[in-house]
Amino acid sequence: MSRPEHVAPPEVFYNEAEAEKYLTSSRMIEVQTQLADRCLQLLQFEEGEERYLLDIGCGTGLSGDVLTDKGHVWVGLDISGPMLHVATARDVEGDLVERDAGEDLPFQANTFDGAISVSAIQWLCNVDQTGHNPRKRLLTFFEGLYRCLRKSARAALQFYPENANQLELITASAMRAGFSGGLIVDFPNSAKAKKYFLCLSAGPPDPNTATPLALDSEEAVKSTKRERPRKRKGREKMGAKAWILKKKERQRRQGKEVRPDSKYSGRKRSKKF
Repeated sequence: MSRPEHVAPPEVFYNEAEAEKYLTSSRMIEVQTQLADRCLQLLQFEEGEERYLLDIGCGTGLSGDVLTDKGHVWVGLDISGPMLHVATARDVEGDLVERDAGEDLPFQANTFDGAISVSAIQWLCNVDQTGHNPRKRLLTFFEGLYRCLRKSARAALQFYPENANQLELITASAMRAGFSGGLIVDFPNSAKAKKYFLCLSAGPPDPNTATPLALDSEEAVKSTKRERPRKRKGREKMGAKAWILKKKERQRRQGKEVRPDSKYSGRKRSKKF
């Protein structure tokens, strides 16, 4: 089977039809959820800590659901408009930004407490347009990521390298941008379960944080499996006034035109006879 990045550029490949698969395919949902959960595990936050996180290549927001479920606040970045439209329709909790990660990231310095990415950064190694240079695009991405992370903040980036040269290019670009850390390979002896994670620290690593370990056992496989989260108590009912006001505020932060609030927002209409 061809690698997706060989089929078309990401903004073309992840069209409406592909986005729909992330709503209907239980296998895709399971894989995305497990990988996002593993990335969050590699960030090594204390239980119950609320952090402000960046999700690179957030897609339809499945990885963001994991962050929300763990009590974190997040911003999702993706190049595909259709994928972000699905995330918006799903009413995900995070703010969404449509952007090419190979361009300078549009965030202020020292903004985020950490970052995750699922199956995204290998796309930066492709030449999809005239003038695209994978080495420059990767360096631009990692320099932007380094800048917007707080000092010693971690990033856990899961990706699928095509070969050893691509693996070296991605890792070297991260180190050149100033990151410390390195590669973690879960289940290195399994052709099916093998997964690559670039586990980085913005500057010198925190001496009080242990180096994360790779997974390599059946028990570890079981420990990473995650059920779909139950609906959280206290969440506003869809269509209620509080839900409408919260959604409108989120859309304003995303730069969208939104009707002004009024006393009629969310008010139930009486039935006409």
